[in-house]
Amino acid sequence: MLDWTDRHCRSFHRIMSKEAVLYTEMITTGAIIHGKGDYLHFNQHEQPVALQLGGSNPDELAHCAKLAAQRGYAEINLNVGCPSDRVQNGRFGACLMAEPELVAQGVDAMKAVTDVPVTVKTRIGIDEQDSYEFLLALIEASHKVGCDDFIIHARKAWLQGLSPKQNREVPPLDYPRVYQLKKDFPHLHISINGGVKTIAECEHHLAHVDGVMIGREAYSNPYLLAEVDAALYGLEGCTLSRHQVAEKMLSYIDDEMRQGARFWHIARHMLGLFQGMPGARGYRRHLSENGHKQDATADTLVTALSFVR
Repeated sequence: MLDWTDRHCRSFHRIMSKEAVLYTEMITTGAIIHGKGDYLHFNQHEQPVALQLGGSNPDELAHCAKLAAQRGYAEINLNVGCPSDRVQNGRFGACLMAEPELVAQGVDAMKAVTDVPVTVKTRIGIDEQDSYEFLLALIEASHKVGCDDFIIHARKAWLQGLSPKQNREVPPLDYPRVYQLKKDFPHLHISINGGVKTIAECEHHLAHVDGVMIGREAYSNPYLLAEVDAALYGLEGCTLSRHQVAEKMLSYIDDEMRQGARFWHIARHMLGLFQGMPGARGYRRHLSENGHKQDATADTLVTALSFVR
């Protein structure tokens, strides 16, 4: 979810679900340590929010985990699943599946400096290395140093020949392999990821595993999150309408713009709010055509909402 789940996106998503754990986009240790911006900044109203880290150097991972703990993150997640060229060149992401002991060293180093839960997100395999035993090597190495929480994207990654977008769609999903992992390691917390589009699908997966991570669908069809608290956490009377969600974002937009944010940097995450509803096309068109303008403000969103009354 690089360049997608920034703090504006998470603030928007949090309005719709109070319980779902929100994850940052993957942030590299190099950006945190050497970057000019504050890559760890988040708003407390986003909680519970997990920092997803990209890196392979145990010392650097430990340094960033310590900083994240001081900031108050609820979880630190090591990404061993991203297949992009950028991460391969930096020796992190999915290519780390081939180095389970190095992953374990990173997990161990992070756990040594913080009490915040350290989790691992991985694919089920890479390239021709896609046997169940290959996946087990990674799980067992990290579990040996104290990690008991894993998020499994139920596709393998092709590190050569497929783009990151194709890697989210072309390799077939293998949910049964993730279910088998939970059967073989019942004491581990196993979450499943990949291709989940509905609450009904979440409920089906939760009969086999402990958690479900939703990525692209939660971004393109964000109102899906409005069902989460009632359907999966048993909370009643908390579902907002789509218009109520948008109206709650108006004050957030005003506050952030007073601090120097651009309207489009926030509104771009809201394009899918009315997906499938009458007037959604006019809403999206107005935001897309006017949201980039220098004089765009919260009023631009108000006008867009008039298309979907």
